[in-house]
Amino acid sequence: MDLTGAVWRKSTRSSGNSGNCVEVADNLPGAVGVRDSKDRRGAVLVFASASWSAFVTYAKRR
Repeated sequence: MDLTGAVWRKSTRSSGNSGNCVEVADNLPGAVGVRDSKDRRGAVLVFASASWSAFVTYAKRR
């Protein structure tokens, strides 16, 4: 998948984590990219938008 146009963002809750964060790009058509903020040139996990949405909904309930 071409991630050239990905707009990456970190959670506003991650500021106190000593840089241990993930970044999410949710502006991709039909997909969401997730990467390690400490290794921005490293691997990116790509999820279907519906799968990512289900994960976030579940995580918010916990």
